[in-house]
Order: sequence, then structure tokens, then C-alpha cells
Amino acid sequence: MATRYLGAAVRRVEDSRLLKGEGCYLDDLALPAGLETAFVRSTIAHGLIRAVDASAARALPGVLAVYLAEDLGPSARRPMPLAAPHPLLTQPRTQAPLATDEVCYVGQPIALVVADNRYIAEDAAALVAIDYDPLPVITDCRRALDSAAALAHRGADHNRAATLTARFGDAAAAFAGAAFSVVERIEMERGGAHSMEGRGVAAMPSPDGMGITLWSSTQAPYMIRRLLAAHLDWDESRIRVIAPDVGGGFGPKAVFYPEEVVIPLAALRLRRPVRWVEDRREHFQATTQQRLQAWDVEVAADVAGRLIAIRGRGVHDAGAFVPYGVLLPLSSLWPFPGPYALEALDLSLDVVFTNMVPTSPVRGAGRPYANFVIERLVDRVADALALDRAEIRRRNFIPRDKFPYATGMTYRDGSKVTYDSGDFEACLTEAMRRAEYADFATRRAAAAERGLRRGIGLASYVEDTGAGPFEGVSVRVLPNGRVHAVTSAASQGQGHATIIAQICADALGISPDLVTVTSADTDALAYGMGTYGSRVAVAAGSSALNAAAAVRAKALRLAASLLQCASDDLTIAEGRIVRRSGPADTGLDLALLAARLAGTPGIPLPDGFAPGLEATDYAPIAATATASGTHIAEVEVDPATGAVAVVAYVVAHDCGNVLNPLLVDGQILGGVVHGIGNALFEQMVYDPTGQPLSSNYGEYLLPLASEMPRIDIAHIETPSPHNPLGAKGAGEGGTIPAAAALISALEDALRGEGARFSKHPVSPEDVIEAIQLGRCVREVVPSASPGGGLLEIAGG
Repeated sequence: MATRYLGAAVRRVEDSRLLKGEGCYLDDLALPAGLETAFVRSTIAHGLIRAVDASAARALPGVLAVYLAEDLGPSARRPMPLAAPHPLLTQPRTQAPLATDEVCYVGQPIALVVADNRYIAEDAAALVAIDYDPLPVITDCRRALDSAAALAHRGADHNRAATLTARFGDAAAAFAGAAFSVVERIEMERGGAHSMEGRGVAAMPSPDGMGITLWSSTQAPYMIRRLLAAHLDWDESRIRVIAPDVGGGFGPKAVFYPEEVVIPLAALRLRRPVRWVEDRREHFQATTQQRLQAWDVEVAADVAGRLIAIRGRGVHDAGAFVPYGVLLPLSSLWPFPGPYALEALDLSLDVVFTNMVPTSPVRGAGRPYANFVIERLVDRVADALALDRAEIRRRNFIPRDKFPYATGMTYRDGSKVTYDSGDFEACLTEAMRRAEYADFATRRAAAAERGLRRGIGLASYVEDTGAGPFEGVSVRVLPNGRVHAVTSAASQGQGHATIIAQICADALGISPDLVTVTSADTDALAYGMGTYGSRVAVAAGSSALNAAAAVRAKALRLAASLLQCASDDLTIAEGRIVRRSGPADTGLDLALLAARLAGTPGIPLPDGFAPGLEATDYAPIAATATASGTHIAEVEVDPATGAVAVVAYVVAHDCGNVLNPLLVDGQILGGVVHGIGNALFEQMVYDPTGQPLSSNYGEYLLPLASEMPRIDIAHIETPSPHNPLGAKGAGEGGTIPAAAALISALEDALRGEGARFSKHPVSPEDVIEAIQLGRCVREVVPSASPGGGLLEIAGG
């Protein structure tokens, strides 16, 4: 099968519909006699509910019901199922769909108002009076394990949910034998995802009341079906979950939320369709967030700058509950030791409860955390030895001829973390070439003449992508010659339809425009997983490839039977099966073959053929594909105001075989913008009582287009041997190293001031403070190490 479209810059087949406003998002659904809702949420971070008075709300004209947990049966009161259990999770706390007696974060749902329209529902929700008995609050995960710390949950013995460890080699011996070590404290503050479309759920009971159809703006409809069925103690066959068009996911929409239980329960009770659509204030309060981790870490190295070992201890803020178990903190351990070869590693990570909204994976999941820690340490060693930051990376990269490379780490299933392929040095070299790294000194000098400080920084990374075990795709040729492909993968704007259309088009010799792709309907395919972890191109793409190939083979076999020739003598071109040599007009149209297998009353199918010119495949994905790359950022800093401008950005990225450069570039661009936001702008701030101080976009800063540099992207291709496409994921690689590259550049810009940065986001106030602190350090300790870190010389 020749490839004509796969690998080409095919324009997105879904864009015409979406750009013309013809998409159908959850709020667009026309539900017959549908009702609208508003949730009553906790206004305090921790407390007991003494009483709820909903009488005024229930009396408001247009209100059909106000439901408390006690009104919706035991399903509304018991804790929701855990999405990802883990044996090290000693406190597997999940919330009940509606709080019963204790609330543990601002925004936790307590009651649901159902009304004729959203306006009435909102007015009624404001009339529900709740009497609380406040309890002590913990919001600082760094102090959550102190003996005197407040407890996030009444009656708990402590705030620790789990302690995770990652070890290989003999770290103690490695540090004892090292030339020197550097100690660092690194912190990443809490942030959000902020998809353009908020979350939403709509539910419609079946006419007999025995089943329900649920629409959710989810990344994982099959997981929603599974967990909802478990929570209701129903057979999955009674539940159909559909993800309509979804405007962005980025991780939080892969979580099973209380709203996905309460809305169906209300619909079943009222026997009418019921819908809830999140407003932006709720998004700040109740949608899962990410990223608050703090680490005390140490790296050992030799005199040549070769890294030998890393050890340390961290703490991870889980928020009030762990709906995703410890998947997020685990994913911040697997990426160690990054693209570098180490002798030993010894890390532990305490996962702790706080009285804030739960955390979950957000674009990159824990990988950006690990990358920030690793890359900060690499920069510290470079500074300690006055080595160029690119050179120290080059000295420590795992060389290309060492793949497959087992890092020493293990995944949660016990398998070894193994990088399948890569060329880290090629990515670094190409990024440096495009960034004109060698000429940077000239640009720095020119900026200095304008009173600005210019810096360049870099970060290299790896990402485990394409996680298994499978994703399903069914390919069917219709009697009119068009092709319908169905995938279990839910799209939130990534361009899944385009990739699957490209694959089908190549296999069946047609244009991608003749392929219609539908997705994310649990009644369309029996099994599915979800869209997360940069996995769909690998998992669903492989299934599409196999299914389309099977359809092609069936078409050739049927045509050979009808033409009385060998199928090897046939091929498909422009939707027609023709002989490889001979007159083209002797062939058969795919449409004719599809019609023949669609069946005609009274006429038997050809011998040996099952109905339908179609095939379904769940390609097994047994091992991850390792994406990698290097980012280089260049910034200018105004030392008087602390303002930071990103003036240039280069990405050299390896996602294996590039299936569509337009789509991959789009994913990388979005990811980098996300990472720039993480580095310089976005932070969820809470006061000590657990009240969110970031509740709108005046208080939570998203990066603007005016603050974005031109982002130059290069592709290095080392195909993965673990899937038939040779592909690796590309959805998160833009985000993972961005904060590390930018903070590296910022620190380089202020090298003369002695400023150091070991956290993000970095605000202008942080820049001024770092400059002032750097000056103080230089005055007090004139011989402080270049990087400012605590340099410990061991041995000789």
C-alpha cells in the first residue's frame, strides 16, 4: 500500500464545519423538554454542614426541584469510584456526588437546582441557605505533614495519601564517590488548564426509564460509562455516553466528576432531559487543577560535568480528594532521569491532602514537573563548572546507539521504563542551529545597549507517549463509495478525524474528503480508553491502519473472485479496484463491492464472505513510544520593572514518523504557549482559609497572543518500533520543557545580577526580588558559586 496522504500536510477535514459555526457542543444540544440546572457549592474550604434550607429556592416559580444528597438516594451519598486504584494509596478518598455532612474545598457540590432555564436555576441556587460549622484548613502542602498541621479531612490520622518512591543503583555510594554535588529547592505552583469550552453534562432517560443517554464534554466517554455503571450498580449496557464536539480538554476533562452522577440521577428522577453547563467561575472553583509540587533535591557529578546520581524528596498537593489515584504524582517520577544516563537515583514523593480542589493531569501530566527539576539541576551543575548549558547536556545524553535504553525506573504495572528510540543530540544540534546559538553574545550585547538583559536557555526532555492497551477503530465502505470510520477516541480539537481519514484514504485509494469520521459514542464501539497522554495517533492510528488494511484486503479478495483473477493482480486507485496491468475500465468500484456485501433480499452473499465491506480493530499497544526534543528560549528582561519578554523560541521535536506536519506543528505551538503560561503567568492563588483568590481572568493571567514570540519548529524523526505507524505522541511535548527552558533563559539574562530562579511561575515582582537577593548574596558572600546553589565538594 503506497502512502499518498500519510505524512503529507493534509488540511484538517473537520475545520470547515467547526469554523463555520456548525459544530455541536454540549450547550448546542436540542433536548426535548430539557431542563437546566445550577449547583449549590460550598463557600468554605472545610467544615461541617449543620443545616440546609432550600425552602425559598423550591418556592421560586420555574423551579422543579432542589436536590440534596438525601433526595437522590444512596448513589448521591456514597463516595465515587476511584479511576485508578494503586496499592500505595493508603487513603483512597473520593468525594460523594453531593456532600452530606463535611465539605473539604470551596466549590464542592452540595445541592442541585433544576429549573425551566438557567437564569431561574441560578437565582434559586442563591436562595439556598447553608449553615456551616467551620473546621481547621490546610492549604500549604509543604506543611501538610507537620505534626501540628490542620487535617484536610475530619477524623483522619494525617494528611498523607501515599508515599511513592523511585530508586535504582546505589545512590549513597554514587554521592560518596562524586567529585561534587549541588543541592536545590524547587517549587512549581498550582495552575489550571482553562479549556475554551468549560465542562458540561446532559442526561436523557430512556422511554422505559431503565437506561440513560449521557452527553459529556469528556475526554474519556468509555471511562465515564464504566465508572458511572459501577457507581449506580448498573450493567454498562444500560448507559450510553457520547462526547459531542468538545472545545479543548488538556487533562481535567478526563476526570469522572460529581456532575456526571448527579445530572443522570436528576434526569432519572424527573424522567426528563437535564443539563448542566459549567460557568467560568465554577471552572475556577470545581474543575481539577495541577502542578503544585515542592522538591528538595541533590545531584552528584564528576569534574567533567557528567551527572552521576540524583536523590531527594518531594511533596505533591493532591487537593481534597484523589479521583485519579496517584496517577499524576507517579507520572512526575517516571520521566526521571530524562534524556540523561545516571548511575543511581533515589527519590520519594509524599502525596498529601489539602483543602483545595483536587489536582489531576494537565497537558503533560507530571512530566513538566520532572523536567523542571531535572533541567534546573543540570543548569546548576553547568554553572558550578562554568560549562555552557548546551555542552553539559551533550556530555550527558544517552547516545543514539544505546536504544532501546532501560532507565532503571519502572511503570506502575511493573514494566521497565525503556526508551525505544531517539536521537537527543540531533535535536539539540538542530535547535542550536535554528536558534543561532553561537551568535547569541552579539544579541546580548545589543540588548545591553538598550538597558535590557538578554538571556538564552534550553531544556531537553523525554515523554512516554502512546500508552496502551488499545483504542478502537471501525472502517466501513458505504454503498455510495464513501467511507465511514468510527473511533472510540474522543476529540477535543486535536484533528483525530484528519489523521484517520489520511490513513483510510491511503489504504482505499480515495481522497480524505470521502472519509467521514465519527467518534466517542460508547454504543458505536464496544471498547475504548480515552484521549490523554499523547496516545491517540499511536493507538487509534494503529487500529485505523489495521482496520483499513483489512477492508482493502477484503475488497481485493471480493474483486478477484468476481473478476476471476488473483487478488495479487489487483490494486485500488481512485476508489476503483483495477488490474495492476491492463485496461483500467475492467475494474470494479468500491461502491459496487460495498453494495454487494451490504446484502440484497433473496440473493446470497458470495461464498466465503461475511456481510459488510468493513473491519474493526483494537491494535494492542504493549509498550510506550518515547518522544523527545530540545527547546531553546531567548528572553529580554527589564531590570528596572522585572518585565520579561520572550523574543525567540525554537523547538526541535522528535515524535517519530510525522503523520501530518500541519497537525504536529499545531500541537507543538499550542503546547509551547501553554508552557509559557506556566512559566511566567498562570497561578491559582488561595488564601490561608482556602478561598481561591484567582477566580477570573483578571486575577489568573493567561498568556496573550501579543506576548507570544515566533516559534520555530524542526522535526527529527526516529520511528518507534512499537507501533506499525512508527509514530510517537505530539500533544504534550510542547509544554513539557517550556517552563524549564524559559526559566533557564531568564536566569541567564540576569546572570550578572546573581539572580536565581527555582520556581515558576515567575512574576515581575519575583524578578525584582531575585535581583535584589542576588545583589545581597554577592555583597555578603563575594565568592558564592556562580549558580548560587549550595555547592558541596565531596572527596578529592
